Amino acid sequence: MRIGIGFDIHKLVPDRKLIIGGEVIPFEKGALGHSDADVLLHAICDALLGAAALGDIGRHFPDTEKKYKDIPSIKLLQTTWDLVKQQGFELVNIDSVIILEKPKISSYIEKMRENIATVLETSVNNISIKATTSEGLGYTGKGKGIAAKAVVLIYKSE
Repeated sequence: MRIGIGFDIHKLVPDRKLIIGGEVIPFEKGALGHSDADVLLHAICDALLGAAALGDIGRHFPDTEKKYKDIPSIKLLQTTWDLVKQQGFELVNIDSVIILEKPKISSYIEKMRENIATVLETSVNNISIKATTSEGLGYTGKGKGIAAKAVVLIYKSE
């Protein structure tokens, strides 16, 4: 068994789509980034790569590569999962949290779980997503950004 942790944070800006867990969330701001800036999927990718000792998301998908410009992060998750599976690992579970003040996203969480479970070839019951605010404190609390943390557990299949 191996555990991995991932963290991602992005600035929120006008004229960008807000995509979290592969879902477009209606909002006046979106996350700024080279790809679609899906903080949840980036945190999960980093957690998976870390658990398998394969480095981090920047190593595999550098923001200096034009081919990753505006790429849907669900594709990055698929590629990450393929790399992890090639090492002989299977997923046990994911626990994650999204940190943002607005918008409220609870009605989108079930679809996010389904999107992730589909890519990772697992049951939705193995994917936990929570959302919280920063109670008005700090970067995320002032509505300037969005962050996500993820922990994954994988095991070597025989």
